[in-house]
Amino acid sequence: MPIVDNAVYVDGRRIQDPSNLTETFEHMRDHSGMAWIGLYRPTEAEVAAVASEFSLHPLAVEDALAGHQRAKLERYGDVLFAVLRPARYDDQTESVAFGELHVFVGPDFVVTVRHADSPDLSQVRARMEKQPELLRMGPEAILYAILDQVVDEYSPVLAGVENDIDEIEEKLFGGDDAGLSQRIYALAREVIALHKSTLPLDDMLQRLLQGSDKYGVDIELQRSLRDVLDHVIRLNERIVAFRSILDNALTVHSTLVTQRQTDTSLEQNDQVKKISGWAAILFGPSLVGTVYGMNFENMPELHWTYGYPMALGLMVASSVVLYVVFKRKHWL
Repeated sequence: MPIVDNAVYVDGRRIQDPSNLTETFEHMRDHSGMAWIGLYRPTEAEVAAVASEFSLHPLAVEDALAGHQRAKLERYGDVLFAVLRPARYDDQTESVAFGELHVFVGPDFVVTVRHADSPDLSQVRARMEKQPELLRMGPEAILYAILDQVVDEYSPVLAGVENDIDEIEEKLFGGDDAGLSQRIYALAREVIALHKSTLPLDDMLQRLLQGSDKYGVDIELQRSLRDVLDHVIRLNERIVAFRSILDNALTVHSTLVTQRQTDTSLEQNDQVKKISGWAAILFGPSLVGTVYGMNFENMPELHWTYGYPMALGLMVASSVVLYVVFKRKHWL
């Protein structure tokens, strides 16, 4: 159902639950109330009806329908248009899933257009309805509560990413190289995407605070916005630290892989040298033994008294000489 929740509020209290948008607009005018309309992947006709009633700017409406927008805050006359990129951590896949939320904030209305399950705006609405004094501050208070919810939902995401980084560091020095570089690279991309979602929030909140006096935002609401800004600054600092750790991890991993390959190559070279050395040592005696071990009648030295002992001595001498030579070259 595209219309997730739809209500009219007067003096911070929920007075009507219209069944359709037409009734919502009528109750707003009759009671001079504030409308809060929550849409989930609405049709073009539903967005057009809201846009016509509240005179929403065509460019903002186009962004809300198209989706895939960057996080931003824009003002069209007396209407604020905010695009937020909430995130959640999937424990099963150990990955970060990103959503998209569009918020239209006018003098007497708030319209939210979601393209993903996150954030859970029902929690925001329930919280606001339990605090009528906060809801009484108007649409800007609802925008604050939505921003606060989105920022709060980043905390478990960062906790999940931090846990993944800890696992990578353990594998990094544990000798387990299977797919590690690919995992580091994939996690680095997620952290970059997360940074793109949180970094604009700093500027958005700064702009809201700078314009708060101009639009008569309550002083307590300004303090609440500053608190959200503090959270955003800390989030961005942690994300920057994550990016630095992952960059270093990728560099260290490449160095360790190169070192292991070099050690393996050197070990193989040593083995080849030893094999070559022993082969060369055995070559001399084999040659002498082969020659003198043949049944030749025309070799005078075969009939000498010391012919065979001399051949045996030659074999031993050649072996000793070759052993000394290869030992000095550290091949044995």
